[in-house]
Order: sequence, then structure tokens, then C-alpha cells
Amino acid sequence: MKKLVVGLGNPGRKYKNSKHNIGFMALDHYADNAKIKFKKKSTLNAEIAEDDNLILAKPLTFMNLSGIAVRKIVDYYHIDNDQVLIIYDDVDLPFAKLRLRYKGGAGGHNGIKSIIQHLDSQDFNRIRFGIDKSQKVDMKEYVLSDFSKTEFKILKDVFIDMDRIITDFKLDINFDEIMNKYN
Repeated sequence: MKKLVVGLGNPGRKYKNSKHNIGFMALDHYADNAKIKFKKKSTLNAEIAEDDNLILAKPLTFMNLSGIAVRKIVDYYHIDNDQVLIIYDDVDLPFAKLRLRYKGGAGGHNGIKSIIQHLDSQDFNRIRFGIDKSQKVDMKEYVLSDFSKTEFKILKDVFIDMDRIITDFKLDINFDEIMNKYN
């Protein structure tokens, strides 16, 4: 059975190290360690990498339209919603805090809102990555700002946990067990 892990972000150099691109960054880390490469698939509006039964996807539709790519990928590979895992940033969590859950609303995240709309369901797995929020900077400006050098050092450790979560998901470990292990 195929499984899909989608990292949310925005395409292009401008956004490469931004807080909003944590999903792309997590998948790049996993792919580097697994020695697999992403290939642009225009028909799916995404960059895709395959690791046995696992499909990794970075939508190229920009964050707010992520659901368009996710729908195409799910249909193309015939993947059930409960076999989908979305990685995205969350301003309501402290920096570097991971929160796994199955189901739920968008919580104000436009990428998730788009996915819920295009899948016509809230039933999919998620890894929310805390990026904190700034009281001083406009929200849009904040999420599109780059991580600091100090934050990058912390990210390296968190990516190791994310790699483990993705591996457990790939190995078909029940998502409740994965949540209990990492929440």
C-alpha cells in the first residue's frame, strides 16, 4: 500500500529557508539521508521522490493552493486519506515543538485549509512544527522570514525526529502509536 508524506512550503529560492517552508526542509532532510532524489512532476504540480512504498511530495502550487497538488497526487497514486501525512508550520506551538494528530480543522493555516477543501475531508495525519509567533512582526512577514542561525542548529535535531516519524509511518506503524511515541 502506497503512503504519501507531503511537506508544505513555497517553491523558489526566495522561500527556501523560511519558517513557512519547514515541510519542504523536513522532506529534503529525509531524502538526503535515504539517498533519494526529488523530480519535478508538472502533471502533479509537485516535486516527487519515491522510497519503496513511500511517496514524498513538495507541492509547487504555493502554500495557499497546496490542496490542488495533494488531490492530484492522491488520485494518481490511489492513496487513501489515512495514508497521507502532512508536515507544516504552526505559529501556535513553541519553536521546534512537534505535535502529531489525526483529523482536525485548519487552525488558520491556509495550506491545510486548501487540502481539507480539495480532499473534501479532515481525515489525514499531520505533523505540526512549532515556529512560535512574533508580537512585533506582521504574521505574513514573520512566517516568510528565514530561520536564524541558532534556530537552524536546533532544527537539525528536530529533523532527526521527523525522519524517525516518517520511517515509522512508512513501516505502517499505527499512527496512534506514532503519536504516543512523539507527542
